Amino acid sequence: MPELPEIETFRRILREGTPENPSLLGKRVQEARLLWERTLAEPDPDGFQTRLVGQTIRSFGRRAKYLLIELDDDTLILHLRMSGDLRVERDSAPIAPHDRFLLVFEDGFRLAFNDTRKFGRIWLLSEPSTLLRKLGPEPLDESLTPETFYAMLSSRQRQLKPLLMDQGFIAGLGNIYTDEALYRSHLHPQSLACALDLAQSKALLENIRAVLEAGIAANGASIDWVYRGGGFQNEFQVYHRKGEPCYQCGTPIERIVVGQRGTHICPSCQKLNT
Repeated sequence: MPELPEIETFRRILREGTPENPSLLGKRVQEARLLWERTLAEPDPDGFQTRLVGQTIRSFGRRAKYLLIELDDDTLILHLRMSGDLRVERDSAPIAPHDRFLLVFEDGFRLAFNDTRKFGRIWLLSEPSTLLRKLGPEPLDESLTPETFYAMLSSRQRQLKPLLMDQGFIAGLGNIYTDEALYRSHLHPQSLACALDLAQSKALLENIRAVLEAGIAANGASIDWVYRGGGFQNEFQVYHRKGEPCYQCGTPIERIVVGQRGTHICPSCQKLNT
């Protein structure tokens, strides 16, 4: 599943363009083609397509794993879920298998939303907060201090990994970056959040930020889903390295299941305190 760094990469590509395709900033919508209606969460399909036509893209934003396309009057919000992908291309290009939504612009380009597993969703909202207010703080937000994070953890009697992946607790982390941050912090994913002291909480927050920033710098990770083009998979220290030696102690990396999610740990560096 794409996580915060992958969505941030999409945001930058759509805003800045690439050598192959232009920025979408300032482009005016000519047509909205909904190829699979259940991709649309809100509003109804007829109102959705009518409202989009004629609006111009003013900016691109991101909240956690949500991509925000700011228009004249509304915000188009995309959540890629398990297998969503985005392409910028000429409107003359053939429609690809699993394309679910096409946003066509007056200059002949389009934004294609492709989603093999059909879990991705889109919203067109006049007030995005109605959807986004349920989310926890952004891990890269400077207002999230170590003391605040410690207080958040101290109040929760939950295992660390499921808690960190709870978007209502902290927003943007998924399987990859949670495993990487916990490994760098020498914390077992099944440790109770409330058992961490201030120093451990501070280190965990620092490592969450470090892996997210490294992921953004590498344009995300090209593994575990359809997204391509990133390089952070070349920097994994624990994720997807089952059986390979730990870079710190040489112990083989193990794969366990925590909260129904495959989880990679070093059993020596990340001991579970009982």
